Amino acid sequence: MTTSPLIARARQLADTLLVPNAERVDQAEVPASHLDAIRRSGLLGVSAPEAYGGAGAPDSVAREVQEILAGACCSTWFVQTQHHTPVRMLAKSELPLRESLLRPLATGELLAGIAYAHVRAFPRVVVRATAERDGWRFDGTVPWYTGWGLNDVMLLAGITDADEIVFAFADAREQPGLRPSAPMRLAALTAARTVSLELDGLWLPESSVLLRTPQEKFALLDIPRSTNASPAVFGLAYAALRIVAESGEPETAEALRGGVDEVRREAYALADHPVAHEHVEERLALRTRAYDLMRAATTAAVVSGGGRTMDLRNPAQRLAREGMFLLIQGQTSVVRRAHLDALGRP
Repeated sequence: MTTSPLIARARQLADTLLVPNAERVDQAEVPASHLDAIRRSGLLGVSAPEAYGGAGAPDSVAREVQEILAGACCSTWFVQTQHHTPVRMLAKSELPLRESLLRPLATGELLAGIAYAHVRAFPRVVVRATAERDGWRFDGTVPWYTGWGLNDVMLLAGITDADEIVFAFADAREQPGLRPSAPMRLAALTAARTVSLELDGLWLPESSVLLRTPQEKFALLDIPRSTNASPAVFGLAYAALRIVAESGEPETAEALRGGVDEVRREAYALADHPVAHEHVEERLALRTRAYDLMRAATTAAVVSGGGRTMDLRNPAQRLAREGMFLLIQGQTSVVRRAHLDALGRP
C-alpha cells in the first residue's frame, strides 16, 4: 500500500461518510453531497496535471484511491470513476478544448460521465456519427450511461461510415436529439443512476470534438483498459475480508488476503508495463484470478455472517451484489471468453 495525502483523504472520506451511509445509498441513489465531498477532497483531479489544478499523482496512488472508494461505496465509486477517463484524454490532447475544459474538470467544478463503451461492440455500430454543418450528428442508442442527473458533461462517441470513432463532449441533460430513459432498476448499483440515451440527430459542433481516431487504433489502445484487473475488484475484496475478520474468522480472512495481495502486485506490475497492449494473456489470467478471489472474499463475508447477511441493511450481501456487477463491468467479448474458459476448467 502507498503513503500519500490523497490516499489519507480517501480513507477519511470512506470512514466518515461513504461506509456509514453505504447501505442507505444502495437502497436509494448516490447523493450529490457525496460527489461534492469527493470534489472538495481533490480526488476528482487525482491524475490531472498540477498546472490545471489537479494533483498529478502517479498511477499507483490513483489506483489505491479507486480501491478505497469502491470498497467503501461501490455506487459512489462508479459515478465518480467515469470522470477520470475524460480528464486523462484531455490531458493528452493538444486541441483548444483542453484549455477550456481541463481545469474545471480537474478541480471538480464540472463532473464528467462517459458514453462510449458501446464502440467496443464494433463491427456492430450502436451510435453513428455523421459530419454535418461544421459539426457532427449522432444517431442511435447509448445502452448504458451512469450518473444521469449528477454529471454536468458527457464524453460521447460514435462511429463514422469510414470506421472512424468521434469523441465529443455534450451537456449531460435532455436536449434536442438526446432523450434519457427512466432510471434502470438493477440487481446492484441502481443507486448510480444509470439510464440509456436515445440519440436522434444530436448535433455537436466541431469545437466539442476531443478526438477522432480509426477504430483499429482505438481497439489497440483500449486493450489494457479492458484486460487489466480493475482496482475496484481489489477494493471490494479487501472490504469483504475486513467483514470476515470482524465476524470472528481472522484466519480465513488472512488466508484469502495473501492471494489477493499477490494477484494485486502482479496485476499492477503489468498495468505499469511500458507497452500497454502486450502480455494480453497474462493480463486476462490475472483479471480472472482477481475475480475468483473477490468472489471468494464476498462469499466468505456472507457465510461468516450467517442468516443476518440476507438483511438489506447488512454490508456483506451488498458487497456480494456489487461483486456480481464488477464481473461484467467493462466486459468485452475477449474478457468474457477468458473468464468462461477459466470457469469451465476443472
